[in-house]
Parts: sequence; C-alpha cells; structure tokens
Amino acid sequence: MVIQSPVRQFRSLALNTGWLRGVICLILLNSVVFAGVNFDRLLQLANQRYGESGVAAVNAWRDMMTQAEAQPEVAKLRRVNEFFNRKMRSGDDKLIWGEPDYWATPLESLGQAKGDCEDFAIAKYVTLKLLGVPSEKLRLTYVRARIGGAQSTVVQAHMILSYYAAPGDEPLVLDNLISDIRPASRRPDLTTVFGFNTEGLWVGGAGAPAASATQRLSKWQSLLVRMREEGIE
Repeated sequence: MVIQSPVRQFRSLALNTGWLRGVICLILLNSVVFAGVNFDRLLQLANQRYGESGVAAVNAWRDMMTQAEAQPEVAKLRRVNEFFNRKMRSGDDKLIWGEPDYWATPLESLGQAKGDCEDFAIAKYVTLKLLGVPSEKLRLTYVRARIGGAQSTVVQAHMILSYYAAPGDEPLVLDNLISDIRPASRRPDLTTVFGFNTEGLWVGGAGAPAASATQRLSKWQSLLVRMREEGIE
C-alpha cells in the first residue's frame, strides 16, 4: 500500500473537496432554476404525446432557462419573449385543438410548436415565474388590438403579457405580434380591457384587483390544474 505524505494528502483532500463543492453548487443551482417544475415528468409526457420533437422542445426550454437564470429581470424578459416568439408559430385554436377557445399549457404549446395569443402569453408568464420573477410583476392582459396600426378600424381581442417593474410603473409589453418589448405608451394599437395573474384580476387600468382570477376565469382554473398534472406548480 502506498502511503501519501501529509502534503499530498492535504492536496488530494483540497482537490476532492473543491470538486465536491462544485458538484453541490451545480445541484443547488439547478434546484433553484427548476423549483416548481418536474422536468422528468414533462419529458416523459413530451415523448408520449409528441415524440422526439416534443422532447427536443422541452430540453431547449430548459436550456434557455438555465442560461437566463442568473441574468437581471429585464434580460430574462428578452430571452423568454424571443424564445417563444421564435419557437412557436401563430395558429387558431379551432385548427390546433378543435376548440374555439383553448388555453394551452407550456408543454402543449412547446409540443405543438404553435398557438394563439393566449398560449404565447401563458408560456411566457409561466416561464418567467419559474425564473424567479414575482407574479405580482406579471399580468396576463386582455386588450383590444387594432390590427394594422393605431389608426386601423380592424379591432380584435388579443392577449399580451405585461411586466411591472414596480407597482404603478408603466408596464412593458411582451407580445407575439411584434418581436421587441416596448413600454405600453409605445403600443397605442392596444387598449387594456383587464389583466390577471395568480394574485387577482384587474379591470382596465385599476390599481387594485377587483376579484380572484381563479374564481372568475374557469379557463385559468382549468389551466392551473392541467399544469400541476404535467409537473408545473
């Protein structure tokens, strides 16, 4: 048996301790990034429902979040907005799901690689929450959108994601109609109807919530249940 000198034993212990510390840090980092999401469950369901393309989409989502986790909130907004605007194509619920108005979970949107405005906004909202952005800063917002510009007479119902850096601040708008994130004042084509999140429901530009979204919006309640079943809290 070879007996190491005290100096070699110390160096060996230091190296092993450093390696172990690195492994522990990596495990802790991943636990922070992915708190609230069971990727093993999501990948299993993605494979069952959508095959290799679904698994690849979920892995790409996880990779994006890993890269974005340590960044400032505004950088997270840009990454998440860009990810879903590039990964998904706009489509009609009737053609995708066979229903006139279906709210998809992030897994369903990633698996189909397409969705309508609600699906884009929901996927961005859930992802930013998983990345640690407080829900009180985020609202899924129904608007009346003038298609073709602020002076257009063509108006349709539309959903965006609004981000409030602080209570009372002008929100930033994350949208699938345009690629860049703009303050609400630079989106004169949008008129707010109401917004909501897990904390409540706001009508128009009200400062205080008017009701509970889970009680008033059955589709939101159903969505939260289906997400929990898929592994997202």
